[in-house]
Order: sequence, then C-alpha cells, then structure tokens
Amino acid sequence: MSFFKEFKDFAMRGNVVDLAVGIIIGAAFGKIVSSLVADIIMPPIGLLVGGVDFSDLTITLKEAIGTAPAVTLNYGKFLQTVVDFTIVAFAIFLVVKTMNSFKRQKDAAVPPAPSNQEVLLAEIRDLLKKKSA
Repeated sequence: MSFFKEFKDFAMRGNVVDLAVGIIIGAAFGKIVSSLVADIIMPPIGLLVGGVDFSDLTITLKEAIGTAPAVTLNYGKFLQTVVDFTIVAFAIFLVVKTMNSFKRQKDAAVPPAPSNQEVLLAEIRDLLKKKSA
C-alpha cells in the first residue's frame, strides 16, 4: 500500500473527520466565549470594582527606557483568560451532562435481553406447566 493511499484512508475515517469538525467548532466557540468575556462580562465587573478595565491591569517590572518597551506582568489579561476557561469548561460540562442524561434515558428505555440461562429456564418452566396440565 502506498504512503499516500494509507494517509488518505487514515484521513477519511469517520473519527478523524469528526475530530476535525470538533476542533473547528471548538475554535469558533472559543472566539465567541473570548468576546463574551472581554466585551460583555468583564466591563460590568470592572465598573462594579471602581471602573477598572481588566485588560489594562499590569505590574511594571521595569520602566521603559528610550526605545526599549517596559517589562510588565499583564495579570488583567490572565484574569480574562481564567474567566474564558471557566465559561468554556462549564459549557462543556453542561453538554456532557446532557449527553449522559440522554444516554441514561435510552439505556433505561430498552430492557436487557434475557440471558441464555434465563431463556432455557423459561422453556423448562413452560414444559413443566404443559406436562402437569
């Protein structure tokens, strides 16, 4: 089998395609969540704590000298990223919880098939009833 045919077979398997679609949707979802946090959630929180824009929160380690920029720790951006992560993690939790709920409902709706031993015992019981009648 040639290398390219083997790669084509690998790339076109259902799992790989599903994974690619999931990654693309996840990236788009991440952008939406980042915008939600930066543009909708953080401004009111900043207003509540005194009009602070979280993206501007920094600690200056070294002042700018001439053309060299200042060295800063941008902890405000880090806080926004933590909020982003929390929202994404919560959304994924809700999706998985919903999927598990549907799976449990499906599993509960279908009773398990009787085992071979139970089928055999039922046949014996029916034959004994037929014989005694």
